[in-house]
Amino acid sequence: MFIQTQDTPNPATLKFIPGVPVMEQGTADFADSDSAGVSPMARRLFQVDGVTGVFLGNDFVAVTKSEGLDWFALKPAILAGIMEHYASGMPVIEDNANLGDAHADTDTAGGDSDTVEQIKQLLDTRVRPAVAMDGGDIVFQGFDDGIVTLQMRGACQGCPSSTATLKMGIENMLRHYIPEVREVRAAEA
Repeated sequence: MFIQTQDTPNPATLKFIPGVPVMEQGTADFADSDSAGVSPMARRLFQVDGVTGVFLGNDFVAVTKSEGLDWFALKPAILAGIMEHYASGMPVIEDNANLGDAHADTDTAGGDSDTVEQIKQLLDTRVRPAVAMDGGDIVFQGFDDGIVTLQMRGACQGCPSSTATLKMGIENMLRHYIPEVREVRAAEA
């Protein structure tokens, strides 16, 4: 198995691309080993000293490290963990696992207003694919009184450029297409 690595805008997060599907549907974000119970892959990666976060995307794994540690030292153990996981035949996420808030739910087939459906549609088609390229995800949290609240996940969470991405990129785009949008904010962690 050949696993590519790719830097992300967040220097604490590295994107690993195994060349095989990781998540069939949605994403999963694990902030610590306690939250990784439903993912054999995430549990394995948290066994590497210095790993502080694991984000599972469609075709990548984004791993966040402790400050002060060097990727040169961590990368071989993380690569080995990913290879060992796939060689084991275990699933990335256990069957029938309830991901709860760990997955991105952007289903628009509910009782959402037209404005919320438009926001979700723009996020799904224009924003999420772009941030996935950087090893992260942005999930719709709410729309109230002209303010869109989004949750940053994976490499986007804690990224030095995430505020610029929200304000300059996403906010400007949403305001252009949806006049009801006045502002975009990051959800409180």
